Amino acid sequence: MSSYRRAFTGTSYFFTVVTHDRGPILCDEPVRQALRSAIKRVRLRLPFQTDAMVLMPNHLHCIWTLPDGDTNFSTRWSQIKHDVSYMCRDLYPASLSRSRQRQREAPIWQRRFWEHQLHDEHDMERHIDYIHFNPVKHGLIQAASAWTYSTFARYVREGIYAPDWGGNPECEDMRFE
Repeated sequence: MSSYRRAFTGTSYFFTVVTHDRGPILCDEPVRQALRSAIKRVRLRLPFQTDAMVLMPNHLHCIWTLPDGDTNFSTRWSQIKHDVSYMCRDLYPASLSRSRQRQREAPIWQRRFWEHQLHDEHDMERHIDYIHFNPVKHGLIQAASAWTYSTFARYVREGIYAPDWGGNPECEDMRFE
């Protein structure tokens, strides 16, 4: 496995963000465009580096590195989720609970997200591999290179992964817990 290069000295976090009722909408073009736009917009106000990311139909995984001394990932996610919900508000009608109606929530996201602070380079490498292998793990593709909604191609271009990583026989027994 190659060595991962890190540009920031800040803290890195692994996130899992899930859609409302696990709706398979994240790979839809309007949601992808809205998510891309929201991330860019929030990044201008509250900088962070996206180290790795994968969009699955009903959830996403990513690793962010925040600037040194900054741990405010919750505000970033809140703003991103709000922007995407606003941009896609008419595309995914659903009946919402009274609680979700009171909170003026759109039927795009689950309220919360899961985060894990990465402890060291080994932890970072394991989570980056997990992100890129996730579509294979879920049986959506046979090799990581076949999934277009991830940062895998960037890692191949940078020489971190071989093009057949996540699809060759040595990866068949990979276990990520």
